[in-house]
Amino acid sequence: MSLNTRLLLSHLAVMMVGLGTFVFIAKVSSPQFFILRLEQLERRGFITFRSARTYLIDGFHTAWNRSTFWSFIVGGSSAGFLSYCLSRRIMKPLQQMKEITQQFAAGNLKERMPESDILELNQLSISFNRMASCLEDVESRRRDLVSDLTHELRTPLTVVRGYLEELAGGEIEPSLQLYANLVRETKRLECLTHDLQELSKAEAGYLSIDLQSVNLLPLLKNLISRFSDQLLEDGPTLSLDSPESLPLVIADLDRTEQILVNLIGNAIRYTETGEIKIKIVEKGSYLWLEVIDTGIGIPQEDLPHVFERFWRGDRSRSSYSGGSGIGLAISKKLVELQGGKIEVESQLNKGTVFRFSLPLST
Repeated sequence: MSLNTRLLLSHLAVMMVGLGTFVFIAKVSSPQFFILRLEQLERRGFITFRSARTYLIDGFHTAWNRSTFWSFIVGGSSAGFLSYCLSRRIMKPLQQMKEITQQFAAGNLKERMPESDILELNQLSISFNRMASCLEDVESRRRDLVSDLTHELRTPLTVVRGYLEELAGGEIEPSLQLYANLVRETKRLECLTHDLQELSKAEAGYLSIDLQSVNLLPLLKNLISRFSDQLLEDGPTLSLDSPESLPLVIADLDRTEQILVNLIGNAIRYTETGEIKIKIVEKGSYLWLEVIDTGIGIPQEDLPHVFERFWRGDRSRSSYSGGSGIGLAISKKLVELQGGKIEVESQLNKGTVFRFSLPLST
C-alpha cells in the first residue's frame, strides 16, 4: 500500500471516528435532553398536553436520523475530497524526491528538489539538496583524483619500467647510479601513496588532531637548526624572525610541524640563492606564521590553484624537482582542522610568502 493511500485512509479513519463518536453521544444524550426540556416547559405552563410528548419525540428522532444521514454523506464526501487533495499535496515533493534519487542511482547528480510551501518538507528539500551537492562534489573530486593520480603514477612507473626493460634486454649495464635512480623513483611512489592517504583522511575528517595549548618557539628553533644543516654553502640562508617569547596557541604540535616542514621544504626547493625567513606575527586572537622566500615566485594566474591537489606550477618550475604535488593541499586541510586559515602571496622572480594562523590559547 502506497504512502498516498495510507495518508488518505488515515484521514478518513480519523474522520469516521470523529463522526461516529459525535453521532453515538448525540444519539444517546439528545433525546434525554429533549425530554428534559419538554418537562421544563410543562412545569412553566407552556405545554399542557402530555399526549403530544410522544409525537414530538418521534419527530425529533426522524429529524435527527435524516440530518445524520445527510451529514455523513456531505461531510464524508467533503472530508474525503479534502483528504485526497492534501495527501497529493504532501506526496508530490516526496514523489519528486523518489524520482531524483532514482536519477542519482543512474549517475545523474544535477537534479535538485524545488522549494515547498510546507515548512517541514521545505526543510527536507534543503537538506536533500545540500546532500546532493555534497555527493556531486565528492563524485567530482573522485574523478579528478583518479585522473590526477593516473597522471602522477605514470611518470615514475614509466621510468622504472624503462630501466628494467633495458636491463633485461642487456642494453645498459647495472651501475650504482642506475640503482640510485630506481630507488629515487620508488621513493617518489611511496611518498605519493603516503600523501594521498593523509589527504584522503583529512578530507574525510578522519585525520586525528590532538589540540593542546602549546609553545611553538622550541619547534621553530629545532626546524631552523634541522634545515640549516641541509642547505648548501652557496644556497639560501634560513632565519627565524620571532619575539623572545611567544603566546600559547591551540594546536596539534605534530601536525603544525608537518605544515612547517612542507612549507620550508617548498621554499628551499624553489629558492636557489637568497634568503628564507620564518616570521611570527600576533594579530588579534591568532598567531600567524609566515614562510618568506626570495625564490622564483608564482605567477598571479596560478595563485588560486596552489592549494589544489597535484598543482606544481610546472610552467614556471619545470627545471625544479617537485614533490608529490599534494603537500600544500594537505597543509591547507591541517590548518583548517586546527581552526586557522592559510594564505599565499607571490611575485614572479621575486619570492613567495606562505602564511597560516593558529588560534591563541585563552
